[in-house]
Amino acid sequence: MARAEPPLLAVRSVAKSFGAVAAVRDVSFPLHAGEVHALVGENGAGKSTIVKMLAGVHAPDAGRIELDGVAIELGEPAAAIGAGIAVIYQEPTLFPDLSVAENILMGRQPLRRFRRIDRRRMNEEAAGYFARLGVAIDPDRPARGLSIADQQIVEIAKALSLRARVIVMDEPTAALTAVEVARLFEVVRALREGGAAVLFISHRFDEITALCDRVTVMRDGALVSTDPLASVTVDELVRRMVGRPLDTLYPARRAEPGPGEPVLEVTGLGRSGVFSDVSFTVRAGEIVALAGLVGAGRSEVARAVFGVDPRDAGSVRVHGRELRRHDPVAAMRAGVALVPEDRRQQGLVLDASIQRNVAATRLGALARYGLLVDGAERRHAARWADRLHTRYAALSDPVGRLSGGNQQKVVLAKWLSTEPRLLIVDEPTRGIDVATKAEVHRLLAELAAEGVAILMVSSELPEVLGMADRVLVMREGRLVAELPRGRADEESVMLAATGVAAA
Repeated sequence: MARAEPPLLAVRSVAKSFGAVAAVRDVSFPLHAGEVHALVGENGAGKSTIVKMLAGVHAPDAGRIELDGVAIELGEPAAAIGAGIAVIYQEPTLFPDLSVAENILMGRQPLRRFRRIDRRRMNEEAAGYFARLGVAIDPDRPARGLSIADQQIVEIAKALSLRARVIVMDEPTAALTAVEVARLFEVVRALREGGAAVLFISHRFDEITALCDRVTVMRDGALVSTDPLASVTVDELVRRMVGRPLDTLYPARRAEPGPGEPVLEVTGLGRSGVFSDVSFTVRAGEIVALAGLVGAGRSEVARAVFGVDPRDAGSVRVHGRELRRHDPVAAMRAGVALVPEDRRQQGLVLDASIQRNVAATRLGALARYGLLVDGAERRHAARWADRLHTRYAALSDPVGRLSGGNQQKVVLAKWLSTEPRLLIVDEPTRGIDVATKAEVHRLLAELAAEGVAILMVSSELPEVLGMADRVLVMREGRLVAELPRGRADEESVMLAATGVAAA
């Protein structure tokens, strides 16, 4: 429906280029008070550049941003904050060695006599924001070591503390469980009722349809459309985003896998205070999903299997040979690869080139007489980047310049180039667009068809149900259910994950 009142914030014909690459071209859309506005598009469509312009990180080359009908200059992040614009980025930006409360109130800490920080008041204020979100995080604990979900919640609390009139949320739910997402949505609705304008960026259409009032679609840096959400279907949004029909997000259902030989055998795996007595098998050509709520211990089990994290008990065998504890090099030699949950912190060297990141696991094979040959590295990276349809300007560019989806493809290329016998993927499609998700899903299905054993950790139930041959459900550090594909549905997985008895 048409809005008679002027927008609270308006993006007017903005454009931004980086060298010869036009990231945003002549984009305009309004943000109204008391409205949640979705911004959608594939990775690389220009959404992140729009966000950074609103955040004061980038200045537009052309066009303007208006607040209350008046053009404003956002030449630096402090100017955006001063204008009442708060941004929650897709990737958390916390100071790891500061406390949670210090991160939330950075630069605005309450003071007592002699301008000393009043830590008690600071912790109380931070605790108040967590209570509003309905979560329990110790405000005095260091940010280092927080899960991705908890880091995102701290970012949300930081935005709430700014009392901003315009709140930009860039994939805020990417690492949250269904319960946490529902809780966040209640907070967003309260912000909307309080008159805030919320720009919500997500690749999850169920979230967009449940929460948003209006939707703007971008493709290749340009505006495609802005419409009331009620006037467009999800299929139409997908067609506008990718510029072509998208048949399905998941590959055709594979036949039930035969009794392939066991590739991974985990027996009695335990780590004090994290998980205990975890046992399962993954066979050749099989995709096994570890499901459960965030904090159930899924990622920790995956990391212990690979040897990144230590384990106190149990054994891990690959093709019958036991792996040494806490030894990722031994796991790699046995043919195991791990695509981690946090691609920016754990999967990539952001300042290094794309080709160096892709080749990082194959440096020994690409070297001659102990020296790395640039041409061999470049050819190796080009082959794998092209196989995964990675979009880039030059392989020599820093990988940090790529969109989130293309960064994920680089991580996948790095590990797939090792030709693993066991592939562990932790949140393989977190924060990437619908078309790239489909590509990743097809790739995993192809690898399984080639006989690779795949252990997948995912917080997205549709992904778990669409991809897995078996679903292993964890709750509070224990494996509580094993469901074959024929018996796995949303209800059975969630009942096991939450411990709620069926009615």
